[in-house]
Amino acid sequence: MSMFGESALGASSIRIPGIALDRPLDLSSKAVREKLSPAANRVFFSLTAHWKLRDEDARNLLGGISNGSFYQLKRSASKTLDQDKLTRISLLVGIFKALNILYSTKLADSWVQLPNANPIFAGETPLAYMRKGGVPSMIRVRQLLDARRGGS
Repeated sequence: MSMFGESALGASSIRIPGIALDRPLDLSSKAVREKLSPAANRVFFSLTAHWKLRDEDARNLLGGISNGSFYQLKRSASKTLDQDKLTRISLLVGIFKALNILYSTKLADSWVQLPNANPIFAGETPLAYMRKGGVPSMIRVRQLLDARRGGS
């Protein structure tokens, strides 16, 4: 399984020369980030299209980046992402993958925007929960979905 290679996102066979995806990556390495960033950018914008996210929500999930930075990133898939953005995208891809294992495509694509009765969401949408809580909330959503599908 690759860090960003999810078949529903059209990236199931991504191979990144010089990157072994069977062990943790050194995201502090600029060379590693340069190699991962184009695939991460493409998969992030594909994921936002599947989830029908507003640009404001997408910007927030990336850590609250400015409009200018967001649209520059959207135009140029080759822009090198920092460690935080790569981590966020990795978590979102894991959430996307788990949703597509658990649910039909229609439900998987709408789940993040549906009010949720699970106590961690307090009746809000998973998207609102992740926007408010950042990376820790993304980790918690990923863990919740992985537990539901019997993964770890």
